Amino acid sequence: MRFGLGIDTGGTYTDSVILDMDSGMTVCRSKALTTRDDLSKGINESVSGLDRSMLKEVVLVSLSSTLATNSVVEGKGCRVGLLTIGTGYDPAAAPEFYAEIGGKFDLSGNEVEELDEEGAKAALESMKGKVDAVAVAGYLSVRNPGHENAVRRLAHDILGVPAVCGHDLSSQLGFSQRTATAVMNARLIQVIADLIRSVKDSMKALGVDAPLMIVKGDGSVMGETSAAERPVETVLSGPASSLVGAMALTGLKDAMVVDMGGTTTDIGVIRGGFPRIEQEGALIGGYRTRVRAADVSTYGIGGDSRIVVNGKETSVTPVRVIPICIAAAKWPHIKEKLETLKDVTDDRAAEAFDIRDVCQDTEFFVPAKPLSDEDLSECDRDLLKAITEGPLTLNEAGKLIGVPPHAFSASKMESLRLVTRIGVTPTDILHAEGTYTEYDTGASRIAVGYLARKTGMSFDGFIADTKAMIVRRIAYCIMEDIMRERLGRDELDEVHKTMISELLSTDRGCYTLSMKLDMPIIGIGGPVRAWLPAVADMLGTRLVLPEDSEMGNAIGAVTGSVSETVTVTVRAKQDDRSRDPGCIVFTKGGKREFPDSESALEYAEKEAKDAAETMAREAGAGDTVIECKVEEVSSDTMGDGIRSFREARVTATATGKPDILSERLS
Repeated sequence: MRFGLGIDTGGTYTDSVILDMDSGMTVCRSKALTTRDDLSKGINESVSGLDRSMLKEVVLVSLSSTLATNSVVEGKGCRVGLLTIGTGYDPAAAPEFYAEIGGKFDLSGNEVEELDEEGAKAALESMKGKVDAVAVAGYLSVRNPGHENAVRRLAHDILGVPAVCGHDLSSQLGFSQRTATAVMNARLIQVIADLIRSVKDSMKALGVDAPLMIVKGDGSVMGETSAAERPVETVLSGPASSLVGAMALTGLKDAMVVDMGGTTTDIGVIRGGFPRIEQEGALIGGYRTRVRAADVSTYGIGGDSRIVVNGKETSVTPVRVIPICIAAAKWPHIKEKLETLKDVTDDRAAEAFDIRDVCQDTEFFVPAKPLSDEDLSECDRDLLKAITEGPLTLNEAGKLIGVPPHAFSASKMESLRLVTRIGVTPTDILHAEGTYTEYDTGASRIAVGYLARKTGMSFDGFIADTKAMIVRRIAYCIMEDIMRERLGRDELDEVHKTMISELLSTDRGCYTLSMKLDMPIIGIGGPVRAWLPAVADMLGTRLVLPEDSEMGNAIGAVTGSVSETVTVTVRAKQDDRSRDPGCIVFTKGGKREFPDSESALEYAEKEAKDAAETMAREAGAGDTVIECKVEEVSSDTMGDGIRSFREARVTATATGKPDILSERLS
């Protein structure tokens, strides 16, 4: 019997699971809080909770991490110098140093302007000691990578730091997207290298001697060497793992997957046994990239979402807070302070214009990280000092410091991640109801009861109303995801949003609308058993809740396959309008000309298959299966109604289990 160790670092928890790789059965699992300042701490704590004797039998470790995604969104990572060749670039990805140099190719890969090597050398010399990695992006480099490769060699010689070329990360046209991808990749090189090093050190200390795989954004996995070279491909690995885990746990090939965690709910689709892929490239941190990733929609609702009573209206916000029940278990004095609200009836209808500025008597604050160079007022700085002694409400802090509670910029300090709010959440609603009692139920009941009195509702009525609101919110997110895919849009207009709201409304007037989701829902994550049954009923579909759904992402990490995709472009020569024109094949190694389309396509297919298989083996695959797809474009070049070859995209995908398992699992 051989074991695989899967690890997933989510927004709230880090899960680890030991899987029997032969039977697919979970034999041991553990959970710990994710340590955002240093993910390896939470990973070490989670893995330490597993059976030590089983850890010694582990033959494969696979990690799904939020680190790359968080680093891109928060603008963290190493210092990057960007050199663009042949055109300027709006540096949306914000490199620390940027220079544009001369050199250009045309669509046929012909050099129309020589590379300005002296300009490249001068730019690189100016970056000495100021950058940790270099990104190189040339206009039309996918047609001819010669200039990018030359600048990369200069960067190695002059700076001695890693250098990333845009053509190595994507073969698609789209200079801005390819450049953004190269900058992100360069910025993440040291970040992922540090994570890999710390995880391997932790595994060694725990007696685990096995190769390490990292989950990619499309749900497949790659070895640590490939991850160190192409770390941007690990962005969005967490949501992708949930899709793979859902398939592994249920055997379903077509389904909607709803992964509900503490911070967010991720929604994706599997069809024919494969995750739905974002065809245009992943949207990361607001920037469109050329990263191949699962098309997963993330919504700000989870077990730790903040519940706010603003005036007499109740809302669930995307802000993640520490649930009252969990905080009271850690800091018992919180419950003592809440006891003072037991008999208080606050029926004030005062309402804040911005829900983020609502100050609730049931909310406390604790420090999240040390203050550095953030621009804060004196009273905000005093608040940070005061809460180092323990959680305080803004009223308590105001009395201690001598200012009114509204003087504090709580929401600003939250956005800067200087403080974490403690408040009522969906988890507290379940604790107050008594359907989930892992933490301090009494504290949740007091806080929920206080909010119920603020709305003028009974205790049970408030719980029922809030639960129904959360269920409708999740159902809305599912239908929004389906409709956006159907319409091919990133965002819905107000008409479609209103349509979904009407379909889900329980306020019946003179007409009734209904809907039915024509695929089952697979629930992944801790809170799904509490919320998804009602969601599935509302959408008229079947709900599948696997026994180990709470560990779905970690299971997805260790059951994923290695998969590498390579696309080669074939174009007819621009000046050849004949029936069977001469063609040019564009690969990462350069371009090659052929007298006809048949010989060009034959060469392109071989090159694509060989390159995909080589990448898959370098990424850690054993035996591979290669699939090839050809998409041709033709046109009536002679004006006689007969279409002639003009272009083709030859895409090869090599898939295989990690080498350590391929023989055993083939």
